[in-house]
Amino acid sequence: MYPKSLQNLIEAFRLLPGVGEKTAERYALAVMDMDTMDAEGFAQAMHAVKEKVHRCSVCGNLTEEDQCDICRDSSRDHSQIFVVQSPKDVLAMERTGEFHGVYHVLNGLISTSRGVMPEDLNIDSLLKRAGQAKEIILATNTTMDGETTAMYLDKLLHEKYPDVLVTRIAHGLPSGGMLDYADDMTLAHALSERRRMG
Repeated sequence: MYPKSLQNLIEAFRLLPGVGEKTAERYALAVMDMDTMDAEGFAQAMHAVKEKVHRCSVCGNLTEEDQCDICRDSSRDHSQIFVVQSPKDVLAMERTGEFHGVYHVLNGLISTSRGVMPEDLNIDSLLKRAGQAKEIILATNTTMDGETTAMYLDKLLHEKYPDVLVTRIAHGLPSGGMLDYADDMTLAHALSERRRMG
């Protein structure tokens, strides 16, 4: 049996997604092996993230400012909005270098089985932005929840802004695929081959 403080650290690591008992134990022991300065730096980095990082007031991406770097960038096409599930998806698309518009992060997907409803997502701010858009690209994952969310948003956007083009990323992403796991070429192809919704 480990000392209480070490056991508490193991339990803390187990809160991370995909981290089981053995991995948490390995992480905790790795922290034990760090010198004091590195361990303090590790703790400070975690504290700083919780203290400084929040959602962009415009798109919902992660930032330390009121607005993220992409939303503040006047060289980007603000009339083209790429709608994704999470900040990881923004990073995945940015790595391709193919998209020059702006993003909107839903911070989740509609999932009735998990009790996640439209009002739990960052949809209201998308509707506020959509009036100034020429095209909204729905890039939720190709899972059941991703497709449900895309169809819901398509219906909502068409009702409120019938003149705004709503498209869906297409070829290149396998059914059930996650955007942030796809390679750059696959994502670029999915963007270029997007199709009109509805």
